[in-house]
Amino acid sequence: MKKRIIVLGTLLAILSFTKTNAQILSDKTMGALGKGISGFTFSDADAAALAKQSIAELDANNPVADPKDGYSIRLNRLFGKHTTSEGVTLNYKVYLVKDINAFACADGSVRVFAGLMDIMDDNQLLAVIGHEIGHVVNHDTRDAIKAAYKKEALLDAASSQSGKVETLTQSQLGQIGSAMIDSKHSRKQESEADNFSYDFMKRNGYDVNAVESAFRILQNLSEGSEASFMAKMMSSHPDSGKRADAAKKKATKEGLYHAYEQQKIVNTAPVTATKKTSTTTKKTSTVKKK
Repeated sequence: MKKRIIVLGTLLAILSFTKTNAQILSDKTMGALGKGISGFTFSDADAAALAKQSIAELDANNPVADPKDGYSIRLNRLFGKHTTSEGVTLNYKVYLVKDINAFACADGSVRVFAGLMDIMDDNQLLAVIGHEIGHVVNHDTRDAIKAAYKKEALLDAASSQSGKVETLTQSQLGQIGSAMIDSKHSRKQESEADNFSYDFMKRNGYDVNAVESAFRILQNLSEGSEASFMAKMMSSHPDSGKRADAAKKKATKEGLYHAYEQQKIVNTAPVTATKKTSTTTKKTSTVKKK
């Protein structure tokens, strides 16, 4: 499979949804949509409910690494102690695909692609996923879903039932899914997520210079054979080189900067040694009575 580079950022894809209908938002919320209220209520719970159903569908239609797989073992080793952040409950899985990507959803689901784990060491991976967690904690994922709903509005469906819709059809989910795939976080949101990543690394005692290093890797990729694809995907994101420079500047200001050297990358499961059982023959001696 040809390696394809996907922009690091939160993507919520609702693809090939098999259920004909799905309860997503409350009648109150959908009624507001039907009336065309621009500032309709869209709570964290609404966003999490939609994300939970979406990520379940994505997991069902992607090759998820088994818990005993080397990729899963590595990810759990790194993030097993980071199951909550700023009150958000997180869960992690690996997609066994060559794409270079990681994304997070409003329900706290974080998905990491094997292709990313192949090119980044532990600290760099911590920096990238810390960035994704930042999007969840900063409510960027909720706002992205809300923007998709406001754009699609579902006005026709809502209006057909006097502004009260209880279910979403497969077609409607597909429209929102397409809108979510096309949506991108603002440069400000990306910068704030970068800062969250840096602070996440510092707060947990990791090497903050891995943040700069991770962006340098993306910068080098964008200047290589995949440059045109990266340029298209990164059009609404800050330049990777500038983001690396910002991380370096922050580390230098705090007296923490040093040139980061990438560590060994291991995505294989540890080999379990099998114990050899040796059979010993017990010798018995017979003592003759005199």
